[in-house]
Amino acid sequence: IDYPGALQVMEFANGRASLVAVRAYYGGKLVGHAISTLREHIPNIDTRVAAIYRQGKPIRPTGTTIIEADDEVFFIADTRHISTVMQELQKLEDKYRRIMIVGGGNIGAGLAKQLEVDHRVKLIERSEARAEELSQSLEHTLIFRGDASDQKLLEEEHVEDIDVFIAVTNDDEANIMSAMLAKRMGARKTMVLIQRSAYVDLVQGGEIDIAISPQRATVSALLTHVRRGDIVNVYSLRKGAAEAIEAIAHGDEDTSKVVGKAIKDIKLPPGTTIGAVVRGHEVLMAHSETIIHSDDHVILFLLDKKYIDQVEKVFQPSAMFF
Repeated sequence: IDYPGALQVMEFANGRASLVAVRAYYGGKLVGHAISTLREHIPNIDTRVAAIYRQGKPIRPTGTTIIEADDEVFFIADTRHISTVMQELQKLEDKYRRIMIVGGGNIGAGLAKQLEVDHRVKLIERSEARAEELSQSLEHTLIFRGDASDQKLLEEEHVEDIDVFIAVTNDDEANIMSAMLAKRMGARKTMVLIQRSAYVDLVQGGEIDIAISPQRATVSALLTHVRRGDIVNVYSLRKGAAEAIEAIAHGDEDTSKVVGKAIKDIKLPPGTTIGAVVRGHEVLMAHSETIIHSDDHVILFLLDKKYIDQVEKVFQPSAMFF
């Protein structure tokens, strides 16, 4: 919601750097051009394309890779520059103002609480008792008791004026059907919560703009806690097969396999690339000559997540490090 047009947003190093997925559209400034021309378009902003999904399959991008319309492009940049980079890949969408949320459970209520400060929020809840409860706890959200698949209710609440229709009940089918109906009635964007991860890729990209899987999000959060060494963030990307990782480099040239080395000299598993390095408050795009320092936050992209254990071993300092 903060980045209209983004398909997925992942933050690293306490929000200093972000990995963002967008869909390249016909007419986009970079469509039909090589990735290397990105610097010519925005010379004052450093960014890097970490991955491209084309017709559902991952492509490892190089400077000569031509961006095609309908590609899903994952790029890394300083969080402050995300909107500028997005504008190069697609027509920048207006900020979302009017939000309609379906489902007043913990997720819907929490989302409304965060959004109602800066957005005009309507929430539809089926249960009369829960709707009454929400009307007491939410200050600026309009609460409606009813069924979001009721076409008459959506007409009365002018769904055609809604910027984002978000269905977050615990019923996948209800979420999907209500969002499809809202889209056909004129809602600008639709987002749905889908518990069954197998559904996510099936429905996303048509009348459902963004499908969010709590299972995938939870798995990413859990992976962060069970990883060895200093893996501080693990995100599953939209198709589930690849991952983005944030690792902290520790030690020195004697005790670490990465500290003091140029990226070109670090032995990484197949299909693994370093996208960016966050050093203090500075976000550096990774290049072959970039030297890794101790305490750097290193953002890596894995096309094949089976190699994550090998990445951990690369970043683990030797037993001599205290």
